[in-house]
Amino acid sequence: MSIVVTTVSKIYGNQRAVDNVSFELKKGEIVGFLGPNGAGKSTTMKMICGYLPTTTGSIKVCGSDVNDKPLDVKRSVGYLPESNPLYYDMYVREYLEMSAGIHGIKKPKDRIEEMIALTGLGKEAHKKIGMLSKGYKQRVGLAQAMLHNPDVLILDEPTTGLDPNQIIEIRELITRIGKEKTVLLSTHIMQEVQAMCSRVIIINSGKIVADDAIDKIQQSNTKQDVLIVTFDKQPATDLFNTLKHQSKYELLPNSIRLFTNNPDALRKEVMQLALDNNISINTMNTETLSLEDIFRTLTANN
Repeated sequence: MSIVVTTVSKIYGNQRAVDNVSFELKKGEIVGFLGPNGAGKSTTMKMICGYLPTTTGSIKVCGSDVNDKPLDVKRSVGYLPESNPLYYDMYVREYLEMSAGIHGIKKPKDRIEEMIALTGLGKEAHKKIGMLSKGYKQRVGLAQAMLHNPDVLILDEPTTGLDPNQIIEIRELITRIGKEKTVLLSTHIMQEVQAMCSRVIIINSGKIVADDAIDKIQQSNTKQDVLIVTFDKQPATDLFNTLKHQSKYELLPNSIRLFTNNPDALRKEVMQLALDNNISINTMNTETLSLEDIFRTLTANN
């Protein structure tokens, strides 16, 4: 296994930021690490990289214990933190040369040019980092993380600040890299997870609440469906509280999403409700729970 996290906790005073977390990642996996803000994602990532010590438990990266052999772990890991730390007064190549020196990379110029090409920095590589757009700063961070050719990549919000075209390019890059390396990435964008990841780990209040392949998580959480109803104009909200076969609902402009474990019975209820209250229905469709719906259900206390 590339990453083995075993019963790890991180405690700050009376707060358990991470609570008895365990999971494993193998080579060739791209795993999405999901959770609401403050759930413990970044703390866990920092502990895997060796930037934060664990309070209890153990972490091994490529066979090396994070506490016993921190330098071996850092050689094996490329890390892009959420707040991408860069030296704005340095030129792109100058910064990468410094990073290459820290890692003791042989033939650094060749490797730097390879990373510049791989991350699409060619047109901006002559500039100071402070002159770059946020998206290009993020690319510099990615180039630095991959510069020493690590076996494991830890990416915390890797597409932050990128425009739609750049997001697609970085997704494709991470997907290519993930065929040969282990990638753990944090993101709030569900489409991103479904585009790149075969597996997701969801953490909430410091605890793992789901860890499986995306399709299996969706299958195991499809006890409910979503009935989506659209109207000519928005009816009164309190009408939907009377529906017996809905567990909850979400109002949208001129439409409603009704969660139910009996969509056929709910359809009949909605039709009767519309007739009784002179409501005009445009469409009525049933969908299975999306990954976003499942995420919201599993992290509902936040």
